[in-house]
Amino acid sequence: MDPLNQEIVNATQGLLVQAEAFIRSLLLPRRLYQVAGIIAILLFARLLRVPLSRRLSARARAHEGLQKWQLRLVVTLDRNLTLLIFTVLNWLAFWGLSQVTWPSRIQLLEVAGTIGVMLLFVNFAAKLIGNRFLSRVVTWGAGFWVVAVILGFDAEVLSFLDSLAISFGDFRLTALTVIKALIVTGLLVAGARMLTRGATGRIKGNADISPSMQVLAIKATQLFLFGGAFYIGLKAVGFDLTGLAVLSGAIGVGLGFGLQKVVSNLVSGIIILLDKSIKPGDVISLGTTFGWIEALGARYVSVVTRDGKEYLIPNEDLITGQVVNWSHSNRFVRLDLFFGTAYDDDPHLVRKLAIEAALGVDRVLGDRLPVCHIVGFGDSSVDFILRFWIADPTAGLTNIRGNVYLALWDTFKTNGISIPFPQREVKVLEGSKLTTRARRSHR
Repeated sequence: MDPLNQEIVNATQGLLVQAEAFIRSLLLPRRLYQVAGIIAILLFARLLRVPLSRRLSARARAHEGLQKWQLRLVVTLDRNLTLLIFTVLNWLAFWGLSQVTWPSRIQLLEVAGTIGVMLLFVNFAAKLIGNRFLSRVVTWGAGFWVVAVILGFDAEVLSFLDSLAISFGDFRLTALTVIKALIVTGLLVAGARMLTRGATGRIKGNADISPSMQVLAIKATQLFLFGGAFYIGLKAVGFDLTGLAVLSGAIGVGLGFGLQKVVSNLVSGIIILLDKSIKPGDVISLGTTFGWIEALGARYVSVVTRDGKEYLIPNEDLITGQVVNWSHSNRFVRLDLFFGTAYDDDPHLVRKLAIEAALGVDRVLGDRLPVCHIVGFGDSSVDFILRFWIADPTAGLTNIRGNVYLALWDTFKTNGISIPFPQREVKVLEGSKLTTRARRSHR
């Protein structure tokens, strides 16, 4: 028989022998009633879970404005409610029986309570891992290992998992190594996630760092911490990563041709963060899209318009295309309004009234005085342009234009300035005849 298969057979037999001995020990008369008591507590815990889960959900819905971590805690608590009730009832039963009987007669209750406490700790600790797959692997792997250690199966389980192996030349990959790598990596990722949150809060709270550099610093911190957690996790369990260098180079060449756009967007995103041409909160125009930047991503920029639409614009378009940044160097924006008045009105008075009307609007800046000029003599009116400045383009442009137009309307109406509309006069020349054709009515 193949030595590898023989190792698996021997490890399996050792595990089965240990399991058989454990089951025989449970069938002893002095332990059967403890097993029955544990089963009864478990069934009662499952019955008690239903009303408690409803009350917990009702309490959570009654408290509005709960933060995300509080909602996750409620969900995790609800999912582990049966185990929590079982552990509490088990320890209460153990404490009560320890007052009236020998410790050896309630030994299984103590073991079951210890397993319950450890599994609860593992389940709640695993939720700190953001990745769902790693969280489940840590939950099941660490939970299984805790039970094996408490029941005395650890040596046999380790031998069995170590026997499940695949060999690549001198490299031997076992199931035990894979599980260890996933558990260690998951714990390191959880630690990196907590450090990233703390660093993100510190970076965003530093007013001396520009918004674009804040995003770059956060992305670099995430890359360093999560990459380091992955690397250290694999090295900690004995993975040899030197062979991955050649493989990653070959894969990189192959993916480079198929992911040109993705790589271009990634590089463009780094350039945008470094040159500070665009940052969160800026108001930009790109083609027909006008809005403010909500977030800078690795591949795209999120732009939110005034009507609530969110456009995900690739970073490459912002580098290669023409972008109007209304708040690049400062937030001062000049707006132009065109209007016309009748030829009978005094243009000097019109200019004066237009400037006063603009200054009466809240968002119009007074330190940068509006100006009004004649731009032409139209068919029906004298045409003017009114120019004024604002310092908050993120609050909208259409609304401020509308407010200034209303102020012009009210001011002109109060001072007798008329806003003409196109009119046409039809004259009948002398000596010409005007004839009309009567319509016949059809019945």
